[in-house]
Amino acid sequence: MMPSSVMEPLPRLREDLRLFAAGPHPDGSPAWVIEDPVRNRHFRIGWLEFEFLSRWRMMPQDMLADIGQRTALRPEAGQLRQFADFLRANDLLRPAPSQSQAMAQAQPRRPWSRPQWWLHNYLFFRIPLIHPTYRLGRLYRVLRFLFHPATPWIIVALSLAGIALTLRQWDTFQHTLFESVSWQGALGFALALLTAKTLHEVGHALMATHFGVRVGHMGVAFLVMWPMLYTDTSESWRLASSRKRLLIAAAGICTELAIAGLATLAWALLPPGILRQACFYLATTSWVLSLLLNASPFMRFDGYFILSDLLDMPNLHERAGALARTALRRGLLGWREPWPEPFAAPLRRRLIAFAWVTWIYRLTVYLGIAVAVYHFFFKALGVFLFLVEVGFFIVRPCWREMRTWSQRRRETRGWRLGLLWLAPLLLLAWLAVPAPTSVRAPALARPAQQWAAYAPTAARVELRAEPGRVAAGAVLVRLDNPELASQAEAAQAAIRGGSARLAGLLDQSGGLDQQAATIESLALSRANAESVAAEKSRLTLRAPFDGVWLDVAPEVRAGTWVGPRLALGRLVNPDDWIVEAYVAEDDIHALRPGDAGCFYFESTPGRQCGRIDAIAPARLAQLPAPMLATVHDGPIPAFQKHDALIPEYALYAVRVSLDQPLALLREQRGKAYFTGAPRSRLLAGWRYLASLAIRESGF
Repeated sequence: MMPSSVMEPLPRLREDLRLFAAGPHPDGSPAWVIEDPVRNRHFRIGWLEFEFLSRWRMMPQDMLADIGQRTALRPEAGQLRQFADFLRANDLLRPAPSQSQAMAQAQPRRPWSRPQWWLHNYLFFRIPLIHPTYRLGRLYRVLRFLFHPATPWIIVALSLAGIALTLRQWDTFQHTLFESVSWQGALGFALALLTAKTLHEVGHALMATHFGVRVGHMGVAFLVMWPMLYTDTSESWRLASSRKRLLIAAAGICTELAIAGLATLAWALLPPGILRQACFYLATTSWVLSLLLNASPFMRFDGYFILSDLLDMPNLHERAGALARTALRRGLLGWREPWPEPFAAPLRRRLIAFAWVTWIYRLTVYLGIAVAVYHFFFKALGVFLFLVEVGFFIVRPCWREMRTWSQRRRETRGWRLGLLWLAPLLLLAWLAVPAPTSVRAPALARPAQQWAAYAPTAARVELRAEPGRVAAGAVLVRLDNPELASQAEAAQAAIRGGSARLAGLLDQSGGLDQQAATIESLALSRANAESVAAEKSRLTLRAPFDGVWLDVAPEVRAGTWVGPRLALGRLVNPDDWIVEAYVAEDDIHALRPGDAGCFYFESTPGRQCGRIDAIAPARLAQLPAPMLATVHDGPIPAFQKHDALIPEYALYAVRVSLDQPLALLREQRGKAYFTGAPRSRLLAGWRYLASLAIRESGF
């Protein structure tokens, strides 16, 4: 006896639906596309579904019998019921008269007036601006030559020539990039971005027009309030050829790459000026966006649709995600769940791996978007939208999967269920148990004793010691200043004159006032002579400690004049080295004097180890090591202010004495690694979250 559902007539299809033949499925079976012109959606169906639609007005039992007699298919009532549910779920059936009034009452006339609508649609919505079918037809007739088979090869050749010419001017290209870091450069890049993206969408539209596909509309899409141009080419699913769909999907990237290549060639050939700068903006923007953003298959950009057409697999993300969820349930929970689709094992493994990479990529992107939303709006709204972002994109999918696990927990085998409870407990215990803290920080290795020689005043070099080992007190540089020599002679002459005059006054019976004045003048002359002698002694630069005299300036030789700002050389003690590390505020509490630490060189492989000597009690007001600042290509973010380098976050100086000296007698940049006091990761994370909440709670 047949089920009652087979004896009832099927609900009627919507009369505005359209059906088109599509390219065959990967297994060779025929396929068709159902077009919903109202919502501009397309649904790909197979042979059995097509046979159902072609007999939709028949009674279900007659339909099943007729398909079985006229085709090689043997449909079942359950398959028909599932297809009818699919049509109903996607609103492809006409509602019954009894349902029309209820649907009209259930659906508000102004959905945008509800807060739920804004919460859902601020994440992504589109605003159609133009319906360009007529304009595209006229533009296509003008630009038909771009679709000649020789055009791509010509553009590739010109682009390669542009790249080769630019590599010959690479220093100029880099210098232009550095000079573009300004508000004028930001404006130029913004205009170039707008131009490139507009031509990108025009490329999609022209390629669709070339293959006879109507472009429904073009406009602006907003992804978390970030505007992006878009072109509606969804009707390309009418095309039976997957190659044509692939060309339409790739047209935007190809257009941007062509723009980038031709702009690169123009930059290499044009003389300096506004036009050359514009080509620079256009080239850099197009290269970066095409290769880094649009080509990514992990978001629904051009790279995704290109990969979908290459594999001839519509809804690639959804289908790969369904496979990955099934693999997770089968492998982790032991469910005997059938695969959503019958793929060959190698292809299924690749799709599962693609889904996992997509999830990780999207997690990173969505967290970045959430942080950007938080900083873009004022604090209260930023916090709210941050929570919406995290909840909608991250928590919501995970919660749905966890709810499915909970509802079907009876299907999980005993030991696997116990493992699911044990794994979080073990993870929690691992986080809670104190463990040695690993701390790393940017650092600079240098000799503990080093001294730079400078002339105290402008002077002439009389003697310069040759580079090499010297003993403490050895003369490194002897200078001479003729002005000081004349001042010394004048002081001695004044002393002699004052002494003679004083002797003459002593022979006289009177003149006590003159004697006192002469004695005072003589004392002043002697003090002046001592001052000149001291200043002259400063012109002899001696080694303050045993060490190696090096880095002698080549212009420092006998007879040359030097100024007080010229470094005459450097004396270092090669036997005693220290490392100055700059540790972040979150990690400084884990370090103690005497803890072990190692310095890893930046330029060469290798390390040197030692012990912490001292830890600064207060944070740095300015960075004393310019080599480590980002303004000098270092790792520490810092900015210049009044001739001082100010670090952008709190840093503490930690000094480490190395056990062995370094072979290269110069300052060396690298990383310092320490093993600090044990602490609980769970407690540290909780403290960080608490401090973050306290810091950000002040609205």
